Amino acid sequence: MTGTVPAVPLADGGTMPLLGFGTWQMTGSTCYDAVRTALDAGYRHLDTATMYRNEAEVGRALRDSGVDRAEVFVTTKLPPREAGRADRTLAASLDALGVDAVDLWLVHWPPGGAGEDLWERFVAAREAGRARAVGVSNHSLDQVDRLTQATGVMPQVNQVSWAPSRYDAAVEAGHRERGVVLEGYSPFKNTDLRHPVLREVADAHGVTPAQVVLRWHVEHEVVVIPKSATPERIRANLAIGDLTLSADEVARIDGLARR
Repeated sequence: MTGTVPAVPLADGGTMPLLGFGTWQMTGSTCYDAVRTALDAGYRHLDTATMYRNEAEVGRALRDSGVDRAEVFVTTKLPPREAGRADRTLAASLDALGVDAVDLWLVHWPPGGAGEDLWERFVAAREAGRARAVGVSNHSLDQVDRLTQATGVMPQVNQVSWAPSRYDAAVEAGHRERGVVLEGYSPFKNTDLRHPVLREVADAHGVTPAQVVLRWHVEHEVVVIPKSATPERIRANLAIGDLTLSADEVARIDGLARR
């Protein structure tokens, strides 16, 4: 199964691939090899963070892959402990990645409160062209609104833990109403891939439950960034372009949310 991974538009311009490659807890040669495998397989969206301590490996894998930098959407994140050194931290990230700008720079966690002062630095970085888009991670909608009220600039993305078990229609709708792209991490960590609903849907399409979970994110237009160091799984996670879930199947998976 191949097919093209769709993208979602970002407020204020640009697009973001709905399926990316996560690199959390991968360092050294493991990270380098996994990113090279992902790029060779066709991924064009890479997610890293200062806190992951692997930006150099991600950047080297991107350079060595031969894939045009302009074709790959690169995200990194600022840890809250570096809130007072945002500009210096972004410069270090760009240097480690070997790029002039990242496609998305996120506030990794709220640095105490919503972090209005820090958000001003992110807006300035976007205006300076050092980050093409800016957003947040692990923020509530109330915190997103406080940033917007303080600066007049809405975060373009909010990356949060997301999976069928954590599905919340109100949270999803709240982001959509604000024009904020919802991005989910750890799609499998919080999912029972043996659940009968996932197995039944997977069997109906001749795919794996993991592929069903990823496609469920895409059907909701929620960006998802699965991580794996296993080449077969890396390729399988990408191979959902031709998979389409019916509205009934999506609703059944929505129903797995913990009540």
